[in-house]
This record gives sequence, C-alpha cells and structure tokens, in this order.
Amino acid sequence: MTASAAAARLEVEPLGLPGVVKLTPRVFGDARGFFLESFNREVFAAAGLPTDWVQDNHSRSVRGVLRGLHYQLEQPQGKLVRVARGAVFDVAVDVRRSSPTFGQWAGTELSDANHAMLYVPPGFAHGFLVLSETADFCYKCTTLWHQPSDRALRWDDPAIGIAWPLDRLEGRPPTLAPRDAAAPLLAEAEVFL
Repeated sequence: MTASAAAARLEVEPLGLPGVVKLTPRVFGDARGFFLESFNREVFAAAGLPTDWVQDNHSRSVRGVLRGLHYQLEQPQGKLVRVARGAVFDVAVDVRRSSPTFGQWAGTELSDANHAMLYVPPGFAHGFLVLSETADFCYKCTTLWHQPSDRALRWDDPAIGIAWPLDRLEGRPPTLAPRDAAAPLLAEAEVFL
C-alpha cells in the first residue's frame, strides 16, 4: 500500500513531540450507525507506525478519574489508545532525559464522537482524564506489561505544566489511585537516559 493510499484511510497529525501522533480513521456512517478500521497492518506500516501489538487493554472509568502518568523503564511500551465510549483528555510526556523535548507534553481529546486515536511511542509517560460520565478506554501495546519496571509521574508536576481541562469536572478534583497520588515529580523520578 502506498503512503497516499494509507492517507486516504487514516489521517496522521503530529502533535509536536517526536513520534506522538493523533490518528483519525475514515468513518463510514449512516442511519444504522458507523464503521471504522481502528487498525490495519498495511495502513499503519505505510504511515510508519508500529504493526506488531502484543497486548490489548480495556478500562472503564467514571468522570474525573485521572489515570497516569505511567511508563515502563524496561520493556518500554508503545501504545495505540482510543476511546470506544465517552471522552477523555489524553496526554503523552517525553521522559527521555537525552531528548530535546524532555519533560514536554502533548495532549488531545479522544472520544467516541471524534473517533481519534493517539500513538504514544516508547520513552513517553502516558495518562488520561475522563471528561464524560463514563469512558471505555482501549489500547494496544507493543510490549507486555512489566510490573518491576512500571513507573509513574505526578500528574500535576508544575515543571511539566500539563493543561488538564479540570474546568470540565465542575469544580471537583480528579480521582486518583493511591499510586498516582504519591507519584514523584519528574525531577525525582527514574527516567530514560
């Protein structure tokens, strides 16, 4: 498949960090509903994206849940994330100390209405904030989960400065897992060289 044929089926929008891209598939809809390809090996290969996924995950969360920012030091994961139901604000943070974009973030809204996906390459922390009443969040990973090297960063680290859309939570603070609430700041965290 040529790159132009792939582009007709999948819009690829760089988000300012190396390898972090927003993907919007072509959607076919009518009065019955819609159809889209969330993954096609040939289309992804033509767009220069990974095609070898080893793990699929699905989480459901309620409004205000903030999951992340997570990454693995060993067996770092590339992630292809999307929302099957609801809406989230999805974020990637460069945690490669040798990168010129170290500590910078990119984010976008993913929803069942816009059908967008985000590719988060290895070497980036990832997290999301649920904006809808509930959200079903689905993601493919390039490597398996590796608990011993699983790490987290503080979601509100001022050195990173993520502009989370907290105004969409109607004055409530985000709901965090204990692990995420106690996560270190970037300056104190184990990161990639």
